[in-house]
Amino acid sequence: MLNPVWLQTFVTLIDTGHFTKTAEKLFMTQPGVSQHISKLEHNCGHPLINRDKKSFELTEQGRLVYQYAQSLKQNEHALLEQLSFDDPNNGQCNISCSGALALVLYPKLTSLQVEHPGIVLKLKAAPNHQIIQEVQYGHTDIGLVTHIPNTSLFDVVKLGEEELCLTFAKQNIAQDILTLIKNDGLIDHPDAEHYLSLFIEHSHDNQLSKLTIKEIKTAGFINQISQILEPVAKGLGFTVLPKSAIDSFAQSNQLSCYQSTRKVMETIYLITRKNRQLPARFQQINSILAEHFT
Repeated sequence: MLNPVWLQTFVTLIDTGHFTKTAEKLFMTQPGVSQHISKLEHNCGHPLINRDKKSFELTEQGRLVYQYAQSLKQNEHALLEQLSFDDPNNGQCNISCSGALALVLYPKLTSLQVEHPGIVLKLKAAPNHQIIQEVQYGHTDIGLVTHIPNTSLFDVVKLGEEELCLTFAKQNIAQDILTLIKNDGLIDHPDAEHYLSLFIEHSHDNQLSKLTIKEIKTAGFINQISQILEPVAKGLGFTVLPKSAIDSFAQSNQLSCYQSTRKVMETIYLITRKNRQLPARFQQINSILAEHFT
């Protein structure tokens, strides 16, 4: 049996990507971390990482050991969850969604936590493909995504729709939208290209149909969802976000949204791992999500 302490050190090293950070996180010395990895490699009979000065890369054997260690962690979590009394007001809830949804949902979820301090919320903003992977491998309990994944691996429930808004600083944007887009440039964010391509495709707008994303210059990039609209409000560029994110922005009165020929709606789905029965505490989470999309 592989030493669980060595496995924990190995997983932490892969997650942090750095021997020094691993030592700090595990309250060890750096030579101690190296010793654990060496002993684990000796027991496995294969090198698990290829070292190159201060960096390293996983070997194929290392990838398999990492997956094995993660599965042990997930199995332990599942066991403890089964052994614990299913209290609807206690326990950890792991949720993954887009940054825009996280911005709107987090205040509502924390209100639940204030009411029931025994509930521990962990909300992670991530792109669709990452959310699907994390649900599949048990790293998160529920995910909110914008397309239906493989239904043989997931249970899927349609929550509702979010309107997407092509957003500029407050001004008259009814005329010559193409010139405005090209002159302003895009305030880019992790979901910007996805949102913009949807808007161009589904708005049925004659002007926008002439536009290709490649010809739009980038005026800036930020991955903090709460700050994406700051440069837009100051006239530094345009962006595309769900209407809920626009409405929750403190300076929304400084923004204008383009009225396209047709509203562009994006469907939101709640996904869980196939046939997984969630603990009772998720009933309250699901109620909050359902109310938001009503």
